[in-house]
Amino acid sequence: MISILRRGLLVLLAAFPLLTFAAQSPRDVVQGTTTELLSDLKANKEQYKTNPNAFYDALNRILGPVVDADGISKSIMTVKYSRKATPEQMQRFQENFKRSLMQFYGNALLEYNNQGITVDPAKPDDGKRASVGMKVTGNNGAVYPVQYTLENLGGEWKVRNVIVNGINIGKLFRDQFADAMQRNGNDLDKTINGWAGEVAKAKEAADNSPDKEVK
Repeated sequence: MISILRRGLLVLLAAFPLLTFAAQSPRDVVQGTTTELLSDLKANKEQYKTNPNAFYDALNRILGPVVDADGISKSIMTVKYSRKATPEQMQRFQENFKRSLMQFYGNALLEYNNQGITVDPAKPDDGKRASVGMKVTGNNGAVYPVQYTLENLGGEWKVRNVIVNGINIGKLFRDQFADAMQRNGNDLDKTINGWAGEVAKAKEAADNSPDKEVK
């Protein structure tokens, strides 16, 4: 069983690789952006520990532009709910989603002490969709696998989903959103506004799950 702290670190690393360039392969994107993330953290860790807002703002500045937030949000909502959402609701959900993840998993990242991250060799891709594997060494020496799914959007590779130590994060959040909608009487605004709490529940569910893929 992975501790809350370690799983939080893995999810953050998995969900938000950094800068992506059209000329780079999917593997190059993951390798280069992870290196940049850890470099920024090393340079500013002490400041971030005393100023969480600066940390969250930095993460949003670095990570936000390169994640397919629109695609991820629609995937979590599913067509059943996203087709009923207004542009304002979708935008608000995207912002709440990104902010809540950074808040819940940011502190876990601050605990990372360069134990080791390796990106697997490149796999063939069809130019539209790709899979990139990574292995993260935890504080206890255990190695946890991470698998990114990236899509090529307008010539840029962006992250759409991730599986962390067998836990399918996209599926986990889709189930959490559907459950919240039922509990909230299909009130989309209420579910969007309370998404931070739903992320906390999903995170707890992941921490307490058996180490196998959610299907």
